[in-house]
Amino acid sequence: MTIDGFVAGPNGENDWVFLPGKQDPAALQFTIDMADSCDTILSGSSLADGWVDHWQNIADNQPDSPWNPFAKLMVSHRKIVFSRTNAEIAGPNVEVESRDLATVVQELKDQPGKDIIVYGGVKFARSLIILNLIDEYYIIVNPIAIGNGQTIFSERKIMQLESSVSYTNGKVLNKYLPV
Repeated sequence: MTIDGFVAGPNGENDWVFLPGKQDPAALQFTIDMADSCDTILSGSSLADGWVDHWQNIADNQPDSPWNPFAKLMVSHRKIVFSRTNAEIAGPNVEVESRDLATVVQELKDQPGKDIIVYGGVKFARSLIILNLIDEYYIIVNPIAIGNGQTIFSERKIMQLESSVSYTNGKVLNKYLPV
């Protein structure tokens, strides 16, 4: 998220998320550890198309990439993509779900296993937030303002800050719990 509260530019731009030369090994390790604490990924169909292929490519063809351990988790995890229009999305461990979002998420929460993580898109994340289906918010605030864009919040949401970690690249990870 930008310091002015956007998760993407007006047309979905996110080129500001990974600015060159601004990586922090501790932040990357947190990302890998967070993914390792989960076994199921939820996303909307707008994100899933290129996202699944992107991580598959890194897992298969970039063994020296610092993102390779994360990519391997993304490939191996169960991925549930919510879509009302696509009946099939290619990729390993990908399932397409078209039933009621709240019902499906509650069914998933009731199953045994590790945590569930959400990787977006914007509209999908906003839907989960509106339905109060998020148990913990991990928001990485990037040291950039873009002035205009898309947000995952569409209404007032009161949260309690549980922890905050700053990284050498200027990013701050805030963990919030819904009140």
